[in-house]
Order: sequence, then C-alpha cells, then structure tokens
Amino acid sequence: QVQLVESGGGLVQPGGSLRLSCAASGFTFRSVRMSWYRQTPGNKRELVAAIASGGGSTNYADSMKGRSSISVDDAKNTVYLQMNSLKPEDTAVYYCNALCLARPCGQPGMNYWGQGTQVTVSA
Repeated sequence: QVQLVESGGGLVQPGGSLRLSCAASGFTFRSVRMSWYRQTPGNKRELVAAIASGGGSTNYADSMKGRSSISVDDAKNTVYLQMNSLKPEDTAVYYCNALCLARPCGQPGMNYWGQGTQVTVSA
C-alpha cells in the first residue's frame, strides 16, 4: 500500500527557514521520481522541486532556485525539502508526490500524493 505523509510545515517569518519531510511507504525510491508541489487557493499545483529515482539529479522551480534543496534519505525512506529565505509568496500547501517509473510501485506513470502540509510566511 503506497502512502506518503508530509510534515514540517508551519508559520515562519519572512527570511526564515523550514524543512519539510515526506515519509514514504509501499515502494522504494529506486522505482519512483520524488517531488514537491505547492498549491494556493484558486491555483493549480505547481512543481517546487524534484529528484531523480535513487537520488542524484535535481531540478527546481525558478522561484525556488538558490533558496531550496531537495534530498532523499534512502535508509529512512524519507524525502526532504529545505527552504530558506522564505517569502510571503511561498505561502501554500505543500504536497509530496511520487511518480511511478517501474514495478513494484504500480503502473508506470501513476502519481501518488500526500495530504499536504501548510506553510505560512508572514511577519
């Protein structure tokens, strides 16, 4: 059973930092591409950061380049998103995503989502 559980969100002041965590179960990181998305009311979910299966290559949204870092702890089956120099416009619900690339995660192309964690940046 695939399960993603986010944590680490909260209220921070502009310029502050947060580290989000996503605990995964039901698959190995070797078979999925992990990423973080965020969504604000009335908008589509947008990609924040992604990391290749098994770690390695990463990519970031333009707005987050230089301010964020995605990483994976394979032993803990957890993916992290470190965010620094946070701005009010970073306020959103952040979601962990797993894109299935091969079995045993399921059908390639299938997406799995966590329930989200709220990040609020305000003075």
